[in-house]
Amino acid sequence: MTSSNGHRTPHAGLTIWLTGLSGAGKTTIADRLETELVARGRRVEKLDGDVVRQHLSKGLGFSKEDRDENVRRIGWVAHRLTHHGATVIASVISPYRDIRAEARELIGDFFEIYVKCALDVLVRRDPKGLYAKAFSGEIPNFTGVSDPYEEPLFPELTLETANETVEQSVDRIITRLEEAGLLVEPAATVA
Repeated sequence: MTSSNGHRTPHAGLTIWLTGLSGAGKTTIADRLETELVARGRRVEKLDGDVVRQHLSKGLGFSKEDRDENVRRIGWVAHRLTHHGATVIASVISPYRDIRAEARELIGDFFEIYVKCALDVLVRRDPKGLYAKAFSGEIPNFTGVSDPYEEPLFPELTLETANETVEQSVDRIITRLEEAGLLVEPAATVA
């Protein structure tokens, strides 16, 4: 939301879209970012790809069409929440550029963050054992292994999670949002 003079209001909605491969740190960063934004007085809603698949996208598989539909659903919910003044943090692999562009177009106030991490680091981290299963063929259509991931061409920010801590990543996000004028502080009330 902007005021009549064209400046963002303290309650203007925004979607912060974290994209990257499984295990890159999207959810961990989203959790810490939520805490920071709430402490700054923002109304925050998180849309985590794994959680959305359990509730909103149950029954969808992992074909390109199903992945696109999952991202469309997340994008639509983010759009509605953003329209009503929420700061949405969407942490979702969203492997295809065209569907991320579609979400950006729909939402409008969209800040894309590429959570980048080299595949060899992800394989070493592999907290859920998914990469091992993907390489053995147990999990077909696994993004980054047997299915493509299209890196963002022009994200608002790229985080290199193999080289920075979660705190450093969140600090970089906050700094970039402030520089872009997207974190307007609510005016202090006078007693």
